[in-house]
Order: sequence, then structure tokens, then C-alpha cells
Amino acid sequence: MPVNYIDDEVKAFLEERVDLYNRSSFIEPDPISIPHRFSQKEDIEIAGFLAASIAWGNRKMIVQNGHKMLDLLGESPYDFVLSHKPKNLLRLHSFVHRTFNGIDFAYFIKGLQHIYTTHGGMEEIFSRHAQANTLQPAISKFKALFFEIPHPIRTQKHISDPMKGSAAKRMNMMLRWFVRKDQRGVDFGIWNTELNMAQLSIPLDVHSGNMARKLGLLMRKQDDAKAVQELDYLLRQLDPKDPVKYDFALFGLGAMEKFK
Repeated sequence: MPVNYIDDEVKAFLEERVDLYNRSSFIEPDPISIPHRFSQKEDIEIAGFLAASIAWGNRKMIVQNGHKMLDLLGESPYDFVLSHKPKNLLRLHSFVHRTFNGIDFAYFIKGLQHIYTTHGGMEEIFSRHAQANTLQPAISKFKALFFEIPHPIRTQKHISDPMKGSAAKRMNMMLRWFVRKDQRGVDFGIWNTELNMAQLSIPLDVHSGNMARKLGLLMRKQDDAKAVQELDYLLRQLDPKDPVKYDFALFGLGAMEKFK
């Protein structure tokens, strides 16, 4: 049965950890440092999408390779996406992060060009397909549009679909970055249309999932879409306006403190 209640002691503990980790010192060792290289909205979007897309495995390696990706695109990733020629993609072919390789990287640039030139950009897609209390169907629609032009079949695996049961951790993390208004300067809050923080879902991974179970917040054993729904339900009771702030607490406890 899903958990329906969090006692005051656990809530206070989570709030304390949110305050500890939701600080500027969190940025440098985290993948969010990659979009923080930029100030233009579209550059932040593209850098954030690419960084989130390779955000699995060793955190230090994710950050290192994320910066390599952006170095290959030059001063403005948005300009590269819009104006690249086929020959410009050749230099991307040497890139590798785990199973994400240069073939995937080159298609991601093509897919992003399609998103911006045909569909009005990332924010437009998510705003158009968001539902009142969730962005999960919008993730699924974004994936469909991203891959509606010819693409390598292997590349599809690098964007998860919550409508097919995935926790979609990387996409939910990216959405936290872009939608959440953060007074501490960690998350960007650059999407200012009809999207709001209450629609965000927890970026559930092995660290946050294990911590949620240890604290009695999550009963489901798999880190999947149903677990995201279960945890979202509880965290939205704790803070209906900003439920994903608890991602800082759960991730920090699991990944940084190795909390027992």
C-alpha cells in the first residue's frame, strides 16, 4: 500500500537536508554545472538537455563528459544546433559516455534542430502537452516529436518514456532545472509559460529511491513510473507548491552522505 502520511520528525529532517544541499555549492560537482556555463535561455536549454541525457553512472564522469560535449559545440550550443552543416557533426563522432556515443550525439543535434525549427522549441512542446498536475505525458510527446525525423533506432533508448513505465529520471531532472524557481540560484526557472513547480515529478534514481524507502516514504520496490507517482503523491502533500525540492534531500542523503 502507498504511504499516506509522513510524521513531523521525518518532514523536519527532509527540510533540513533541502536547506543543506539546495545551495550554490551544489552546482560545481553536479551535472547542472554544465548549463550553468550559459546565460541565454536556449543555450541553457540545449546544454541542460544534453547534460541530463548522459546523467547516469559516475557523477564525476558525467560532469566531465558533459563539459566535453559543450566544448565540441563552441560558444553557443543554440547557434550550433540551428546553423550546423553535416561536416560540423563529424567532430562529434569521437564522443563516448557509456552507451551514448558519437552517433547518438550527432542525431541529438539534428533532433534539437527539428524541435526548434518545426515545433517552436522545447518549452513550447512541454507547455502545449502538459496536464494540470503532471508533465509526464509531455515527456512522452517530446520523445515522439524528437524522433519523428529519420534517426538511428539505437538512439531512441537515450530518452525514456514514462507512459511506457519508465521513471524518466533524466527528463524529470531536466524539467526541475528549467521549471523550478529557485531563490538559491541552483535551478534556473527559465520556463515562464503555464508550467509550474507543482506539476514537476521527482527525478527518481537508485539514490533517491533507496533513501525514500529507508525513510518510509516509498513502498514500491522498483524505481519506475508507478514509484514516481507514489512518491509524488506524498511529496506534494509536504509542499504542494514545490514538491521536487525534496530531490535535494533524498539525493544528498543517498549519494553524498551514504545515509544508513
